[in-house]
Amino acid sequence: MDIITNIAQGFIGWFTTGGETFTGWVTNIIPQIVCLLTFMNSIIKLVGEEKVERTAQKFTKYALLRYTIFPMLALLFLANPMGYSLGRFLDEKYKPAYFDAFAAFAHPVTGLFPHANAGELFVYMGIAQGLQQAGYELGGLAVRYFIVGLIVALFRGVITEKIYFHLTKADD
Repeated sequence: MDIITNIAQGFIGWFTTGGETFTGWVTNIIPQIVCLLTFMNSIIKLVGEEKVERTAQKFTKYALLRYTIFPMLALLFLANPMGYSLGRFLDEKYKPAYFDAFAAFAHPVTGLFPHANAGELFVYMGIAQGLQQAGYELGGLAVRYFIVGLIVALFRGVITEKIYFHLTKADD
């Protein structure tokens, strides 16, 4: 009889854990995202959507800026997942590559700016703990992660852009 009770408790435990996770989202991340969306939309309304779009179009004219600086600023100021919303100001043809570059840079940024992607901090801290035990400094690791992250974001953005252009041309 104990085995049936244990199975039943384990089964319901999944849903209890799911409910606790959901409650955490409702009380933590969802209000943060709503506040960030409200703030961002307020700034856009105050400045003017056309001006913001023109500025973003000029700023993202070159792939180097579009797939490095733009996602970096989105992560630093809006964090993950809200930073994805800056992609709305890009031309449609660049959006898939922006999202790929953003995702590629979302993890490497955590060493220097943990707020940008707090959900991935455990990965960085696991690696950092191993390096500390081996006697290495973490500052260099964080800087190298950041630089390599920008390079990978640029490569992934450019490659995804080329693949997207090729696939959409094939549809014509």
